[in-house]
Amino acid sequence: MSNAVKKSGVKKVVLAYSGGLDTSAIIPWLKETYDDCEIVAFCADVGQGEEELVGLTEKALASGASECHIVDLKEEFVADYIYPTIATGAIYEGTYLLGTSMARPIIAKAQVEVARKVGADAVCHGCTGKGNDQVRFEGCFAALAPDLKVIAPWREWEMRSREDLLDYLAERNIKTSASATKIYSRDANAWHISHEGGELEDPWNEPSKGVWTMTVAPEDAPNEPEYVSLAIKNGRVTHVNDEALSPYAALMTLNDIAGKHGVGRIDITENRLVGMKSRGCYETPGGTVMFAGLRAIEELVLDKTSRTWREQIAGQMSHLVYDGRWFTPLCKSLIAASESLAESVNGDVVIKLYKGQATAVKKRSPNSLYSESFATFGEDDVYDQKHAEGFIRLYSLASRIRALNTK
Repeated sequence: MSNAVKKSGVKKVVLAYSGGLDTSAIIPWLKETYDDCEIVAFCADVGQGEEELVGLTEKALASGASECHIVDLKEEFVADYIYPTIATGAIYEGTYLLGTSMARPIIAKAQVEVARKVGADAVCHGCTGKGNDQVRFEGCFAALAPDLKVIAPWREWEMRSREDLLDYLAERNIKTSASATKIYSRDANAWHISHEGGELEDPWNEPSKGVWTMTVAPEDAPNEPEYVSLAIKNGRVTHVNDEALSPYAALMTLNDIAGKHGVGRIDITENRLVGMKSRGCYETPGGTVMFAGLRAIEELVLDKTSRTWREQIAGQMSHLVYDGRWFTPLCKSLIAASESLAESVNGDVVIKLYKGQATAVKKRSPNSLYSESFATFGEDDVYDQKHAEGFIRLYSLASRIRALNTK
């Protein structure tokens, strides 16, 4: 590679840097590929864990970067991306809580901001040409900074495997904690952690215990349930067990509590945006509890047509977030509609955590449409059952006319 003719036209590039195998190889590759190019490393702290950030700057500089920017996005990520998304009810293909997908727009936005700050003329990511993330990142770049050149090494270089990358770094005496024995591809943030690769590439294989990292196995969880209370205002969790918490702190607290009970594990084969199917195991303990709480209060306060509309919003939003279309007018419109519905989603809910399950067992709201006096099976003084006859006759009128016409 070093003997190849270098490309020109890029003077400074900001690389989305994690310190993992891919991005460790990208820094020297950029220097070898682009003539007189300065590489600025950028890392977004979206709650992936302090251990992931230790020594990151030193590692980036040792690999050839001129500087490294670590940007704390944890609170903004939860408050401005996770909370608005879960308020819509978005769940991709009925199961996936969009943990990786939700993080990409805030990371891309921060990367563009760093690029503007340092005067870069290009941005770079380590996403593969097989995955969704390349679309998510580049869709955001297109919306926020169409003037910046996008460099995607996996679509350019000749390396094709983990082993190729390890050999590439070894030839250049660049240290990495990665090895051929670390078989799983993982992505972590405050909301979740995903696991792909290794044994999971065969959908006939049950995930081993070594796959999971945030949650205990449900069969190993405590034999006694634990109850956690949530206070919800305008579709957002504001208190956990009567303690007022910021969005990020609330999520971290629930991750810890729910993870001990094996809550939030899923094993799915999903449809990637690029056309192929992929299998992933995801852990979203705190998020699963939040979803259970929000849906419980919605059951009390949203009438039938409002809830149907919210479900339609959820369906569209799930694909929009998964497909990387956050910075679009449609996203803004869907969130606005969801926030309008969420104005009445206020109340308290108690979630029972037991052996992998999070179940709402108590719920109340000042905006509740549930009335025991109307719904009771006992005697009441508020509902005249004779009124139902006229309602049913009008409600089924079209069916009645159709049937009469066929005689």
